[in-house]
Amino acid sequence: MSRVQPTLGVLGGGQLARMLALAGAPLGVRFLVVDSAEDACAGQVAPLLRADWRDFAALEDFARRIDVATFDFENVPAETAHWLVEHTRVFPNPRALATAQDRLAEKTLFNAIGLATPAFAAVDTRADLERAVAAIGLPAILKTRRLGYDGKGQFRLKTPADLDAAWEALGAHAHGLILEAFVPFEREVSVIAVRGRDGDFRTWPLTQNWHADGILSMSLAPAPQAGALAAAAFAHARALAERLDYVGVFA
Repeated sequence: MSRVQPTLGVLGGGQLARMLALAGAPLGVRFLVVDSAEDACAGQVAPLLRADWRDFAALEDFARRIDVATFDFENVPAETAHWLVEHTRVFPNPRALATAQDRLAEKTLFNAIGLATPAFAAVDTRADLERAVAAIGLPAILKTRRLGYDGKGQFRLKTPADLDAAWEALGAHAHGLILEAFVPFEREVSVIAVRGRDGDFRTWPLTQNWHADGILSMSLAPAPQAGALAAAAFAHARALAERLDYVGVFA
């Protein structure tokens, strides 16, 4: 049932959920956060329902108390999002969530919409790794397909002698690996975009990013001298949002 003050349910109670609640409160939006951690930081500023992602009895209560659901981060199980769709409105949709969780699915989609990527190959076995290296060449980066962040779950291969160490470090990952060609680059820029339910699409100016040890350390917005990149970046973001029927903000 619609409420005078809408209630947004957020799966995940981390920093992004906390900032979302702080930004939404002046707009008259109420929040209800679900997280398995009792001390999730979003609980400092919004009601917190402590529950596991697969506790569907708790999630049913959650769905009854909100008008729409979203996610604090991309590693909420896709099956939970699919379940929620049957009980409330969910944005972004489960397909977009599932794609963002898997580097192989993500890059395959990028290629399908004409967004260039480094050469890549799925790696599930030690023999797959050797075949991928033979096809892609070195240097290359071996990554976990899921759950990698801040430089974690990655191994840089410089010579064939690195294959054993790379496989020992990452080969047991349950969700498989991906080998990506190494791309020397001058700088990294990112685009933040938003798409509404009516298809209206907007972007913010490009942001330039600097990393230290694989972790984002500084961003500058707008990115200097990025005019030539902006049109291409915005077009790629729009194509991606439309292919996924994405509703919400993404980067």
